[in-house]
Amino acid sequence: MDHQQEISVLNDLLHIINDRKEGFEKVDGKVWEMYPDVKDEYEHMISQSKIMKNELINLITEKQGIPEDSTSVAGAVHRTWIDVKNSFTMGNLIESTLENVVFGEKAAIEAYQNALDTGDLSTKSTEIVSEQLRNLKDSYRQFKKIEEYKKKE
Repeated sequence: MDHQQEISVLNDLLHIINDRKEGFEKVDGKVWEMYPDVKDEYEHMISQSKIMKNELINLITEKQGIPEDSTSVAGAVHRTWIDVKNSFTMGNLIESTLENVVFGEKAAIEAYQNALDTGDLSTKSTEIVSEQLRNLKDSYRQFKKIEEYKKKE
């Protein structure tokens, strides 16, 4: 197995997890004031992202790779777009925030699935990435339900 290709795929996932974590940490406090029930799940996802990040870094270093512990350019552009969008979203900040979470989780799921589909991951990496993908799918379903619920209010 080509470790360089595996390291590259794992570093791509590391960028995505860093994007996820940074995006979560930017959520406005007013959202939590209005919907404190959502805050616990969000904090769980931030904590989960830190664990996922550490797992990916460990996999990369086990392969003698250098972890690219930064966010992606695409993620930075997306967060800037969200900031601009939210500045024009007066009354619907909650809905906008939930939509952005669902969008981000869906993009992460697709990236993780693509990483698994490459066939470039070792057995150990495949197991860890598959588990992380399950966690992403769980949080996507949870926030999709909350988003749909909030739209009905």
